Amino acid sequence: MANIWPRRGCEPASYQTSLFPQSKTFGKFSGVSPFNGLRFPEDMTETEPQNRRLGYARVSTHGQTLEAQLGQLKADNCARIYREKASGAKADRKELLRMLDRLAPGDVVTVTRIDRLARSTFDLFAIVKRITDAGAQFRSMAEPWADTATSTGRLMLAVLGGLADVERDLIRTRTAEGRSRAKLRGQHMGRPPALTAQQQAEARKRRAEGATLKELAQSYNVGLATIARLKAG
Repeated sequence: MANIWPRRGCEPASYQTSLFPQSKTFGKFSGVSPFNGLRFPEDMTETEPQNRRLGYARVSTHGQTLEAQLGQLKADNCARIYREKASGAKADRKELLRMLDRLAPGDVVTVTRIDRLARSTFDLFAIVKRITDAGAQFRSMAEPWADTATSTGRLMLAVLGGLADVERDLIRTRTAEGRSRAKLRGQHMGRPPALTAQQQAEARKRRAEGATLKELAQSYNVGLATIARLKAG
């Protein structure tokens, strides 16, 4: 059968519209696509980004060095390493919080040893849980069991959660016992009073004699609320 349209572009408009309804971009070449509704990348070499490997390094004092940790993390192909010199007892570490805030699903957080992340079981569980809640993975190079991508790692995370609860209860119990012992010794809990016992008695007497709260506050260099809380003796 003879070709009744010898050149492209001479076809009737209805023929072009029915078979080639939309123009698409193939790679860097613009042309007509017969695949309506399909998405093509701007470049045929476009690929999804790789999961990021993030490292975290920490030392407690400025006399210590991060070099050993940085060397291990770089050898482990960590693309970004967050580093800081801060106590592991502090949960509000600047670089740690920055890393946690920027986590994305699929990221892998690596430390050389698990104590670089936290000192207490409670803090360790809270940090690792935040990592996993973000869809990321946590692993320690020195402790193979501490890898949340494995069944053993997930089991250990559950165990850490239980230990964290026990640690929290022990801290609460010790704190309550310490307060009770301090009260039995007559020790004042909390901030020291702004006025001594003698000043308080003197302020009550002056208040009863007609001195205003403002006058008393200025006299003892304290706030109005401090004077107002004094009960009549």
